[in-house]
Amino acid sequence: MNETTPVSPPVPAPPAAGARRFTAWPLLISLCGVLGVVALFLEGRPDANGSDFDYPVTAEDVLGLDHVPYRLSGALGYVLALALIAAAVTWRHRVERRFPGSSGASAVSYGVLATAALVTLAYGWRGAVGNYLPSGAEGDTYDAEGIYTYFVMTDFSPYIAFVPLLASAYGLAWMALRERLVSRGLGALSGLLATALLLAVFVTGVPGLPAMIILGLVVAGVWLAFGRSPITLAQP
Repeated sequence: MNETTPVSPPVPAPPAAGARRFTAWPLLISLCGVLGVVALFLEGRPDANGSDFDYPVTAEDVLGLDHVPYRLSGALGYVLALALIAAAVTWRHRVERRFPGSSGASAVSYGVLATAALVTLAYGWRGAVGNYLPSGAEGDTYDAEGIYTYFVMTDFSPYIAFVPLLASAYGLAWMALRERLVSRGLGALSGLLATALLLAVFVTGVPGLPAMIILGLVVAGVWLAFGRSPITLAQP
């Protein structure tokens, strides 16, 4: 009796680049970048009023901060987390399922989802600062040292939350240079930006510098929407 070997379904080959046309869904990636920039820089700092501020920052210095930017940043961070999840779902539907052999596409998804989780925590802490500052809704909950602890937690955590997006940038670079699914220009730019930010951390010791990858989200979304990457040109 002859046995037949099961055959795996064929992996779709990268489609040939066609005429340039607009594709709307990548703009969700750009929206995440814009939300990230606004949420990141919505904060207050004790040294914001002048360069002659006396360091170190004390608990009493933190008590003078305005709670409104922190409340807005915390709420916008939650919107960003949901937008990142929506972007990951869209990427999964539009790219990963159509090109199941692409490891770069999976790296993009994992980086975005990890970022969404970290953003939820980091911006939740920012919202807590806005809630517990003396002018906030629950300003009588903690003493100066307690509020200071929350402030220190938000010093770099909203910046560190975007580190997993470096993996997404390298995923795009792999998709471009190895798998030929993304414009090579976009892939090269993504890889160079991620590498430059990592090197900047090693050189300066500043852990929040990778957050600047969110500017790359804005560029990547627009590039995919208006460019000639196979993953968008092949959409039905």
